[in-house]
Amino acid sequence: MRSYNSINPVELELFKNRFSSIAEEMGVVLQRTSYSPNIKERKDFSCAIFDKRGEMVAQALHIPVHLGSMSWAVKSAISDMELKEGDMVILNDPFRGGTHLPDVTLIAPVFYGKELCFFVANRAHHADIGGMSAGSMPISKTIFQEGLIIPPVKLLKEGKPQWDLVELILRNVRTPEERRGDLEAQIMANIVGQRRIKELIHKEGKDKIYKYASALIEYAERHIRSLIKKIPDGEYEFEDFLDDDGAGNEKIRIKCVLRIEGDTAEVDLSESDMQTEGCVNSVYGVVVSAVLYVFRALLEEDIPANSGCIRPIRVITKKGTVVDAEFPSAVAGGNVETSQRIVDALLGALSKALPDRIPAASQGTMNNISIGGIDPRSGKHFAYYETIAGGAGASAKGDGENAIQCHMTNTMNTPIEALEYAYPIMVTEYRIRRGSGGDGKHKGGDGVIKEFMLLSDAEVTVMSERRKFPPYGLYGGMPGQKGVNTIIADGKELKCAGKFSLTLKGGSKLRVETPGGGGFGKPCL
Repeated sequence: MRSYNSINPVELELFKNRFSSIAEEMGVVLQRTSYSPNIKERKDFSCAIFDKRGEMVAQALHIPVHLGSMSWAVKSAISDMELKEGDMVILNDPFRGGTHLPDVTLIAPVFYGKELCFFVANRAHHADIGGMSAGSMPISKTIFQEGLIIPPVKLLKEGKPQWDLVELILRNVRTPEERRGDLEAQIMANIVGQRRIKELIHKEGKDKIYKYASALIEYAERHIRSLIKKIPDGEYEFEDFLDDDGAGNEKIRIKCVLRIEGDTAEVDLSESDMQTEGCVNSVYGVVVSAVLYVFRALLEEDIPANSGCIRPIRVITKKGTVVDAEFPSAVAGGNVETSQRIVDALLGALSKALPDRIPAASQGTMNNISIGGIDPRSGKHFAYYETIAGGAGASAKGDGENAIQCHMTNTMNTPIEALEYAYPIMVTEYRIRRGSGGDGKHKGGDGVIKEFMLLSDAEVTVMSERRKFPPYGLYGGMPGQKGVNTIIADGKELKCAGKFSLTLKGGSKLRVETPGGGGFGKPCL
């Protein structure tokens, strides 16, 4: 590890904020120039800076599930091709550094003179990338049903867009104009990131920038090691379950064995169930993101989100399991649902070592909603995607928060006005689901109730969890209420499974009641 005699702590803090502010500015550009409400309103994207080896130096405070996996995407681009000034790589292949197919990543090298110095990258969730159902979050059995698979390939070559590739992508999606606009926004975000890094190098010099980029990674590593050292040595186990995979397989186990020794941690998930026929399989990068999120969330200090955070942690999986699936497994839900259960299992293990610091389970699902069809106002296809908030778990410090995006999602709420303006959908009810949080000395947060009315015939896909296994409470606290999905059509109510896809007539309603968080401690009498 580097000697810190030559590192000025004041300058280290300044460079931490300089790098982070560049990533944040990239995010502002992406948000403001994008077309889709999913990116513009919900902010379902992440932006980051990487060194020339592909190690993350800084990420803006965007989406936790992108935190660890983006480095794999950059390294995949580095290994696959020679990159020149003006090149920009696109990919979404989960088995080549992506997460699931709607998450499209753009990577750009930063040259100063003729020397490759850094990379900038952003990842944005596109509301449609093709596949068997609108919104590209299908109840699938293979990745080929989920959409267009893009391996690392150059979208720009020496500054020139590869229009044939662009047209290939646009011909495979339902909403080509929106996709084009979002891709252009991603390109501009990277260009702004390149420009700001070059300005920083011009002002401070390459050697100094390299030194502090490396120092920031090591700074994060030291803080994570210090955190782990405060956890009592030992082995801690916890297991939790996914409801099902959408293909008939139920009670899918996620088992976590946490081993702490000094300032290092080993997170062993290798005893989790084998990969399934359905779409809840997860790739290794998503698993690392979930583990990294948990340990970083335990820190009280504001440290940069970078590759140093994972150095003291060994993540063990077994190939062919639901937490390290092999191609061509279906993975649409692994990114959004299995990542949440990995967090729940790891927090459950940590609760045995740190009972006063770990909260009960939060809602444990992203409640993914996809609605698509023909918009009667324009005669064109539309594709709407959103995740819905729920209850956060209570802790020794107090009650859980109501109606909040929990853990691996960090997106915003889509304003009703924006949703109804963009799509033939009306929100007929949106409120807190009172009493859905688990009871306890401290009560779990309440979920929400959100009801949509379709204003035209549409395909509706719901991918959700915690409809069979409720979010657990801790130390005598009660579990949160399970979620409920309901279709209201022709005057009848139909309770639906956690994962389903249906074609509904205009006037039908989808009602989603999201889970509450678990309670903490025995209820006061």
